[in-house]
Amino acid sequence: MPNPIGPPYSTRQRFGVGIAEGRTMRNNNLGKLGVGWNIVWGVYATDFHASGVEFVQTVRLQQGRIRSGLDQIAAIARQQPGMMWLISNEPDVIWQDNSTPEQYATAYHTLYAALKEADPSSRIAAGGISQPTPLRRQYLDHVLAEYRKQFGEEMPVDVWNIHNFILQEKRGDWGVDIPPGMSANSGELYTIDDHDNLDIFRQQIVDFRRWMNDRGFAGKELIVSEYGILMYADYGFDTPRVSRFMLGTFDYFMTAADGVLGMPADGHHLVQRWCWYSLGDSGQYPTGNLVDPDTAELTELGRDFATYTHSH
Repeated sequence: MPNPIGPPYSTRQRFGVGIAEGRTMRNNNLGKLGVGWNIVWGVYATDFHASGVEFVQTVRLQQGRIRSGLDQIAAIARQQPGMMWLISNEPDVIWQDNSTPEQYATAYHTLYAALKEADPSSRIAAGGISQPTPLRRQYLDHVLAEYRKQFGEEMPVDVWNIHNFILQEKRGDWGVDIPPGMSANSGELYTIDDHDNLDIFRQQIVDFRRWMNDRGFAGKELIVSEYGILMYADYGFDTPRVSRFMLGTFDYFMTAADGVLGMPADGHHLVQRWCWYSLGDSGQYPTGNLVDPDTAELTELGRDFATYTHSH
């Protein structure tokens, strides 16, 4: 039975990885990488992890519909107290959880109440947006307003949860399109070459922390539950380039702090935990693979990851 985990975190507990394929966990790859947590984008009754690595649950939505049964969710919460629960994976993306702000607010209220009743020590993470751009922060503003409208109170949030990709926002085009329920036709028109821009990456984090503080969530925990490189090597994203980006983000996460915007309980760090995509993906997004899905051995990028974590 896991013990509740919260900030301040150890260095290992800060590093996480998304698991697209379970077979990549062979040969104790999570231990080799030195990660402290993982996600698999679903609800699981048994821990989906190696010994000593925290598993974080993800409750998926589809147009506001909760994909897992509430009885199943409550039973897991009772059996494994203290777990972190991410509510939705990219509700702002039409081909992911695709939920309007109204739908998200309704589902979040239902899940928050069910989880806290089953396990008062559970920690509930809101958000899950693909990237914290102005357009998607506006989406979350609509979520907060809808919650107030529907339930007559402020939305309770234990942890704020975002992804931090750098992708174009344009209706009907490549990237992450427009959040459901919003009338805009475009937002940030990032280019493919912007995808690993560390200046943009850092600014999006600062902007979201400022958003949190301005809306009454100062001091709350912020996790980046998914980020990485989705573009292919044919687009110019070879392993050395991806590694430079990955290690640059690690340096930023480990050191970025602000006496006003950061979390006081965590030395004013801006971000408490982060999760690279992915351990291994043999399908659509293999560029960031830390493990070869066929051999289950660490890739060159995975070795760079492990060298960093084991030296800090």
